[in-house]
Amino acid sequence: MSILEVKNLTKNFGGLAAVSDVNLHLDENELVGLIGPNGAGKTTLFNLLTGVYVPSEGEITLAKAKKLNALATYKIADLGLARTFQNIRLFTELTVLENVLVAMDSKNHESFLASVLRLPSFYKQEQMLRKKALNLLDIFALADKAETLSRNLSYGEQRCLEIVRALARSPKVLFLDEPAAGMNPQETAELTVLIKKIKEDFKLMIVLIEHDMNLVMEVCERIYVLEYGQMIAEGTPSEIKSNKRVIEAYLGSEV
Repeated sequence: MSILEVKNLTKNFGGLAAVSDVNLHLDENELVGLIGPNGAGKTTLFNLLTGVYVPSEGEITLAKAKKLNALATYKIADLGLARTFQNIRLFTELTVLENVLVAMDSKNHESFLASVLRLPSFYKQEQMLRKKALNLLDIFALADKAETLSRNLSYGEQRCLEIVRALARSPKVLFLDEPAAGMNPQETAELTVLIKKIKEDFKLMIVLIEHDMNLVMEVCERIYVLEYGQMIAEGTPSEIKSNKRVIEAYLGSEV
């Protein structure tokens, strides 16, 4: 069953088409890779799907009903689409726990009056969210760092915290934008295990942009390939590895 469908999606910046006539579908509980050379339009496509950019043409439809084209980013997030960023964007002056609680803010259904007057229901809700946040951190081996400022985490831990913060919104679809960027081989190996665990334990759809082809081929069930903003291939990892046009896009062709 398709969770997200994209039809003829195009984004123009002046006279440049950063994404051009892209079609794709993302299915329930599927792990999909999005690859391509630098400048292929991968992050632009993520930005279109998550509301950072408004499409110039085409349609983005969630669960065959809700059109996302003109929705604000926070509304798209509320519908179940969460993401991480190519450049880490944590609240560096907040603790690890506070970073996760910020993401859970939309789950707090207490009234303004209850919050201002600090009624018992407010504290009950606050304790429930705190417990959920700590449970998430425990799953990802960050519970012992809950009161640590996020800027004091290692690079790999910061990457992990960004994923935890995205999961705190209970998404249906998780977009990971180059999560292995800047990681050493050991950290990348740990990330590979982590991504598999997330898909298995949280039963959600994951879309992965990544330049580490070993990671992509290891975890992805299906892969889309972009070049100069256009979709040039789709298939299983084995099909993509042997696709002549994909090989040429990465390695070039003979003169």
